[in-house]
Amino acid sequence: MPPETPLLDKIAAPEDLRALSDDALALLAGDLRAELISAVSETGGHLGAGLGVVELTVALHAVFETPAVKLVWDVSHQAYPHKILTGRRDRIRTLRQRGGLSGFTRRDESPFDPFGAAHAGTSVSAALGFVLAGQEAVAVIGDGSLSAGMAMEALNHAGTAGHRLLVILNDNGRSIDTPTGALAELLQDRSPASFFEALGFAYRGPLDGHDMPALLTALRAAKGAEGPLLLHVRTRKGHGFPPAEASEDKWHGVSKFDAATGRRDGSGGRSATDVFAETLIAAAEQDRAIHAVTAAMPSGTGLSAFGARFPERMHDVGIAEQHAVTFAAGLAAGGMKPFCALYSTFLQRGYDQVVHDVALQGLPVRFAIDRAGLVGADGPSHAGAYDIGFLAALPGIVVMAAADEAELARMVVTAAGHDAGPIAFRYPRGALGGAAPEAAPQPLEIGKGRVLRKGRDIAILSFGARLQAAEAACEALAADGISVTLADARFAKPLDTALIKELACAHPVLVTLEDGAPGGFGAAVAAFLSGEGVFDRGLIFRMLTLPDVFQAHGTPEEMYAEARLDASGLAETLRPLAAG
Repeated sequence: MPPETPLLDKIAAPEDLRALSDDALALLAGDLRAELISAVSETGGHLGAGLGVVELTVALHAVFETPAVKLVWDVSHQAYPHKILTGRRDRIRTLRQRGGLSGFTRRDESPFDPFGAAHAGTSVSAALGFVLAGQEAVAVIGDGSLSAGMAMEALNHAGTAGHRLLVILNDNGRSIDTPTGALAELLQDRSPASFFEALGFAYRGPLDGHDMPALLTALRAAKGAEGPLLLHVRTRKGHGFPPAEASEDKWHGVSKFDAATGRRDGSGGRSATDVFAETLIAAAEQDRAIHAVTAAMPSGTGLSAFGARFPERMHDVGIAEQHAVTFAAGLAAGGMKPFCALYSTFLQRGYDQVVHDVALQGLPVRFAIDRAGLVGADGPSHAGAYDIGFLAALPGIVVMAAADEAELARMVVTAAGHDAGPIAFRYPRGALGGAAPEAAPQPLEIGKGRVLRKGRDIAILSFGARLQAAEAACEALAADGISVTLADARFAKPLDTALIKELACAHPVLVTLEDGAPGGFGAAVAAFLSGEGVFDRGLIFRMLTLPDVFQAHGTPEEMYAEARLDASGLAETLRPLAAG
């Protein structure tokens, strides 16, 4: 049952807020918080950050004439209240569902979303761009995002650009996990005024981000400011919902839950992330050179457990992927065995460092690439679609992908023992399934795949987590009398060239399969076969990849079905090939 929200019911657009008294705006915040809790209880999503900025969101839209004033949210997982107030309340219960509202700001969704976001540290750069283009802009950035190097670069530029720019520091003392580093200590323990003033910003604050009169007064004063101004606002993640306030994660991201009791849906069991963490801990028990590095994601990458066991060998560097990669390179150059655990979508931000600081120097950094492939409700901004191609392009790197739990454990062990250069292994969000890890996983032979079933009509060479969908497709094809060989490549670099030639020569049709964008594993296989002259002998070859588009959010099952990489789609694609 939706909550009673009499004031919110009168708000169709932000301009309606500007007709309300300050007292009414404070009451409206209560309605907005109730609506937010109710909606996210039905859809799941990012809740804690949004609860923390309810009052700030109301105040911003009441004081500034959005959308003429460009309101730029950093990351934007805190933007659900903003969406409710900007004409999207009627769709808020479609949040993160197929065909529904995005979980982040999107330019194509509303004129009140002037800049799309989902990765941290971008807001000040974008807002400064609007300002120098002759428009007014406000950037809202969290204390966790402030640790991103890009945010520091933008502040450095904005402080001397000579234009009016309001930056609101939403300081809730949290990222997804607890912020680390000197900047977090600066914001919490000492006056930060001198730091921002040294960068050329006037500084005001800190003030209570849940005190509506104080917010309104400060924002109205900021409208008349000249030059760059940083307003330091302290909020509480999860504010106003006791289950979130009491939780260690402040309900950063949640599944559906009971809005009255706060009882959440189950986690869904063991994940690939769990397998990685458990295997890495076991390896680190035997090898003190193993270190773990992550960028503000110890819980998301499973490294919280590693840190609890080996605190001196666990390094959370904050939202700073570039630093994470080069720091890991330094550890490797110093004789350690660093595992740099990042989501695929965030590894993109450290790619120059992978090229220049790791691969070029041949340093044995181990990249654990979580959330590879499609991630579902987080949508295209978080899709792990590109790492196969951009990593396999580098000389001297080893690139692996796990098809099941046992293979993932073997790849962790393989990486731990690999000192000849950089090595990466990728695995999906959630359950990986398949065979469970052995008690003592054995390393893989570098560059060697495996054949799981033999047939005569079609050969499928799968790389990564689509293997189980391929197995189901093989069963469906067998029922139609089509005999399929199924192989797990394991490696995109180096390729198992002997296996590829064997499959190409023994079958009239060869198909590669991967949960990545075009230009990855299949392209590498095609390049090899072309050099071998195999196509001259009439081989039918197909590359099955994710489509060459940014796929809209939905469940992973919906997205893979759209890509025709589910069992049904694979079978439909392969049947005509068998007929020649």
